[in-house]
Amino acid sequence: MTAASDPVGADRRAALAAGLAVVRARIADACAAAGRDPAGVTMIAVTKTYPAADAVALAGLGVTDLGENRDQEAAPKAAEVAAAGVAARWHFIGQLQRNKARSVVRYADVVHSVDSVRLARALATAAESGRDRPLETLVQVSIDGDPARGGALPGAMDADRGLGAVAGALAGAGALRLAGLMAVAPLGWEPERAFARLAEVAAGFRTDHPGATALSAGMSGDLEVAIGHGATHVRVGSALLGMRTTLR
Repeated sequence: MTAASDPVGADRRAALAAGLAVVRARIADACAAAGRDPAGVTMIAVTKTYPAADAVALAGLGVTDLGENRDQEAAPKAAEVAAAGVAARWHFIGQLQRNKARSVVRYADVVHSVDSVRLARALATAAESGRDRPLETLVQVSIDGDPARGGALPGAMDADRGLGAVAGALAGAGALRLAGLMAVAPLGWEPERAFARLAEVAAGFRTDHPGATALSAGMSGDLEVAIGHGATHVRVGSALLGMRTTLR
């Protein structure tokens, strides 16, 4: 990472540093409880709705894995952060429309939310012409199997949204690399139940895709449970950056 001065005040830098210390301690404690090495868990700072200045300040604190969920915010923010001399690793974690694939592949290093064969193909086409290296991808899994919500469907034979079909489309695309799975605990589900189910799905998934070991799960409120069930990436927003005052 190229050194860059943080364009935020001392109070904001101190608040970010304090939040980071707390989150890192939580991750360390969760790993200790699970008998895991904290080095095996990547914290993604979810900077959606926060300014690029916060992302630059976080990079100064050693956090360069950054997450966004809307292309219209992420694309200009990534450009602003790069212009500040920061080499961030951008994770696109939100629902992605196929017509945004060409934009996303230009700045994202990882897309966590692939949940259909059609989206996988759109990303592959965009990545072939818009990147000089493979794009890492994760299949977003529907833990409760509700087809009305986002996520590929475990065990389903659906040609577009079945988990096997989506994974196969990603694994078979030369411009993409299948890295693993992502999930969000469904509303109304306790995290323990949700992430235990995800761990079951992941175990079966790795039988067919042994190299796809990434498991993106857990957010500010439930990261400990997710780590206990094998999460390799946790997506942390409010616990690190503070409560959002404006949601757009």
